[in-house]
Amino acid sequence: MSYTPQAIYDTLRAVEALSPLQDDEIRQIAAICSVKTFSARDIVFEEGDTGETANVVLDGVFCLTRFGHTLKQYRQAEMFGEVALLDEHTHTGTIIARSGGALIQLSRKRLEDDAYMPPALRAKIYKTFVQQMSRYLNQGEALYNQMDVLLIQDGGCAPGYNSVTAFLSEYLEKKGHQVFIAASGFRSLVSNRNEDYRCLIYDTRVFRQLDTIRGVIFSPPLRSERGANFRSERFPDFKKEELQKQAAQNIVKRQVKIVIGIGGNGTFAGTRALAARLPESVKVYFIPVTIDSDVYGTSCIGEFTGVEAGADKIHCYMADSRTHQRCYIIEMMGARGGFHALHSCLGAGAHLAVLPGSTYDLKKIAAAINTRRNTVIVVAEGYKRDLRRQTGYNGNAAEFFRDELLQNGLDTRQKVVCEPFSRDIRGAAPNNMDITLAQRMARRLVEMIDAGENHCMPAVQAGKETSIPFDQIRTDNSVECRLAELANRLY
Repeated sequence: MSYTPQAIYDTLRAVEALSPLQDDEIRQIAAICSVKTFSARDIVFEEGDTGETANVVLDGVFCLTRFGHTLKQYRQAEMFGEVALLDEHTHTGTIIARSGGALIQLSRKRLEDDAYMPPALRAKIYKTFVQQMSRYLNQGEALYNQMDVLLIQDGGCAPGYNSVTAFLSEYLEKKGHQVFIAASGFRSLVSNRNEDYRCLIYDTRVFRQLDTIRGVIFSPPLRSERGANFRSERFPDFKKEELQKQAAQNIVKRQVKIVIGIGGNGTFAGTRALAARLPESVKVYFIPVTIDSDVYGTSCIGEFTGVEAGADKIHCYMADSRTHQRCYIIEMMGARGGFHALHSCLGAGAHLAVLPGSTYDLKKIAAAINTRRNTVIVVAEGYKRDLRRQTGYNGNAAEFFRDELLQNGLDTRQKVVCEPFSRDIRGAAPNNMDITLAQRMARRLVEMIDAGENHCMPAVQAGKETSIPFDQIRTDNSVECRLAELANRLY
């Protein structure tokens, strides 16, 4: 289909960003534009591509997609990709033609060529786009001045960080709250620049109105996404009182009403310290996300996926140990109680779980291994950690346990192989149990807010939803002795 010069002019004349220009100036722009047609489902550009043209819809409908979700539709006389005229901007989404249509395209190459565009008009065009970008930026500056609910993630990654973030965004937004999140955990609270925060939007219609503002994130795709998109590695300096005071002052300045910490025992310690420095008018909560279940008295988001992935890893070692007659000693997560190491061992049917805080008859274990053709032992990373540090031992927990066994009579024909702690489990996709737990925790927390509770954590105990005050939360999670006995198949 061909489009007349008048149709191109009429469309450009209707573009809001070009409204300051005179009619003859619009005609000059139209003269250097090209028209490109698209069939249904054709891709205009993909997220991450470097742009070099501004696009105006001449005919049809074009969709902006991110994470496979349609976020916005562009119709006649609506513009997208105009930032490409200002610099080599990387596109933040994918544009797909919903149906057959056409785009008017203005390339940076032609715009900057004096043979096509008079310098005075080019400067005027750039000015209109800069003003539009400025409006976007000003919107963003104002958006972060008053943050209703602020989420803070910190510490080691675990499956489910993103899931609970998405569900909190959904349930809080439905209650009329606006949800923000620190981009890099406690570090962001101390730095406290606008770019240290993100705005989470669950409703598609609201997101379409705000997607041009820096840092606005569409939250539904986070429900099943791996990893933790808004956290930093542990921030030890946050233990300093002056940084805690600074973070609390910054929270008050931004008029935050609700703070929600998300993570394990270290994140809880930071959240509780922060709560002590905030006025009572700021409500503070915590949600446990930790593979090693190191928050006592509740199921923790991430523990179910962690055990499933850990047991699968051990199954592989068991198959190899049978095939090659090896003794594998595997270090796995478990800094204190050893929940993850124990349950992964039990799930896979490995021969022994060696846990922090437990004592073992090393001579008896060594003698049992000596008579076997294949063995798999799981050692929690926290096993005798203090002793290893005091003695300057440089190896990992699995190697330390092997050396103990050698000193106590280990003499086996099996090839002994020590495997260090593998962090890939942290990046596992959250399974349905953890996704469901994330939903329950998010829903329960919203109920707690409505009930006026403060300084507490939602919990799921024996399948029942409840809450635990901060001063009753224990972070030195232990394991049942009788359960640990099940993880000894050597004798």
